[in-house]
Amino acid sequence: MHQTDSHSDKSLTGRIYGGLSLTWPLVLFMAVGAGALTAAFLILPVFKGTSFERMGVHLEAWFIPAVLIMANAKKPLEAALKTFVFFLVSQPLIYLIQVPFSALGWGLFRFYGYWFLFTLLTFPMAWIGWHISRKNWLSVLILAPVLAFLGMTFFDAAGFCLRHFPHLLVTALLCLGQVLVYTLAFGGDGKKRLVCLLAAAAGVLIIALTSRKLEINNTLFLPEGIILTEEAQVLQEEEGAAEISLESTGEDPMIRVRTEQYGTTDFVIRDGDTEYAFTVEVYEDDGGHTQIEVEQR
Repeated sequence: MHQTDSHSDKSLTGRIYGGLSLTWPLVLFMAVGAGALTAAFLILPVFKGTSFERMGVHLEAWFIPAVLIMANAKKPLEAALKTFVFFLVSQPLIYLIQVPFSALGWGLFRFYGYWFLFTLLTFPMAWIGWHISRKNWLSVLILAPVLAFLGMTFFDAAGFCLRHFPHLLVTALLCLGQVLVYTLAFGGDGKKRLVCLLAAAAGVLIIALTSRKLEINNTLFLPEGIILTEEAQVLQEEEGAAEISLESTGEDPMIRVRTEQYGTTDFVIRDGDTEYAFTVEVYEDDGGHTQIEVEQR
């Protein structure tokens, strides 16, 4: 017996997570709609580099339909079947819609392997996940890894947003919102809800403690057309974000860039009576990846 029957819960969260009738036609409609919408986020240039494009690549947004389907199923088998079919339809549809718009064409489907594996895993995960509607300690145990994952993603997205506002603001709010809603909907009483919030906080703490600080020690080719002799030397009159040194000379000269921070660095290479002025920029792109570029001034 359920300790708390979510289907009789008259609260807003109770009506959403337990009070909806998600029939098979409606689940299929949701799957097609989610697939088409996500494909649009990946295709349309206006969504490039935004939280919406991210939804087609990362997991956090896909917990929303999965939890909704699980919580409104009457039995574990129903939850497993409907969740599995939802992902079996929506994920390949995302790739199928993109095919005419992508230079890779049908080659896009080579990236589907990851999502197909995830789709297979939704069956046992949804079977187990259905029990969150019990709102007991088992619910908290099942929900804890999800909340920890959302906490980790929130921390990453919020940090990126603070550095590049408003990028990934939607992702950060989406993760935080899910933590609060799932805690309220499935946490039961105060003690269980507190443990749910602590699980999310643990995810934040783990990612905060394990995140590596920026440590760049890379080599870069100088722009084409520059030939340096062995007499060439780097001059840095002003302190910049990075330490620049010559790695190799000749027809394809390279520099070494060492830094622990983002920013730009101006430097000059003097080779006999000739001087070349450059700027190195170390920055974080919209995908959260560190990039290094060198330009001649």
